[in-house]
Amino acid sequence: MTELDVDAILGGSDEVVPDGHRSGLVALVGRPNVGKSTLINALVGEKVSIVSAVPGTTRNAIRGIVTRDDAQVVFVDTPGLSKPQSLLARRLNDVVRDNLEGVDAVVFLVDVAAGLGAGDEFLARVVATVDVPVFAVANKEDRVRRRPGLPPQLLALSELVPDAEVVPTSALDGFNVDVLLDLVVGALPPGPRIFPADTVTDQPDRLFAAEVIREKYLGRLRQELPHSLAVVVDEITPSDDRDDVVEVWASIYVERDSQKGIIIGRRGSTLQEAGSAARVELQAFFGSKVHLDVRVKVAKEWQRDPKQLRRLGY
Repeated sequence: MTELDVDAILGGSDEVVPDGHRSGLVALVGRPNVGKSTLINALVGEKVSIVSAVPGTTRNAIRGIVTRDDAQVVFVDTPGLSKPQSLLARRLNDVVRDNLEGVDAVVFLVDVAAGLGAGDEFLARVVATVDVPVFAVANKEDRVRRRPGLPPQLLALSELVPDAEVVPTSALDGFNVDVLLDLVVGALPPGPRIFPADTVTDQPDRLFAAEVIREKYLGRLRQELPHSLAVVVDEITPSDDRDDVVEVWASIYVERDSQKGIIIGRRGSTLQEAGSAARVELQAFFGSKVHLDVRVKVAKEWQRDPKQLRRLGY
């Protein structure tokens, strides 16, 4: 959903914002693996969306909130728009289209190192239907910085999205991220803060924990298995035995029995390595020690089953 109930979020806050303050909702859109999640993390200044080299990592609309003295920007990291080959893929494409409704601006990312393709052209046509300011971002500029070719790519991007402001960026090393933020703020309408000033995301703890666990497996899996992986955090609760421990109970779902062994690894090695990496990040997030209990389960062909998709949160 993109519609935000400002009064409900602020809870009747009497916080005074200065004259000329701007605020709004900004969608980040692009093909899979163009760097949307890396960019939203760079804009916010901390991790709100998981990142991996696997295309299609983002499966939900993740909000990252940037608060400045003069503005508050609610960025929405959307799944990569791609040719749907499963019911899950079609639903993720719907998430993208749904989150283009009611926004105040759109940041359209392309991978400048990979070059523009048919997927970018299709998405440009989708973005053209939205009557708001559009910023065409040529991301991954760091990969072409030392070789000729960037100006022609920028020209091609400007022709693809003729009414957009073109901005070369590198979300990875921060190049032009502040410039992009300033441009986006300038395009937003006047308005009060939507979220309290210290909020960086409205993502529930369970969803963030599930995404962190999934991220740690994505870097350790190959071929089609990452797309067959879903994580659900069943419960987060204080430990009954220790005040300084949070217990996280999670289930990892795969589509076939044969995939369970890959997730677990030889003598449990993959399960242990990924679990340890997730635990470190979750301990920083919760500010306490974490006991992480992960169970691997089979939900046959869940990417194509409407009931299973709903149960897994898609």
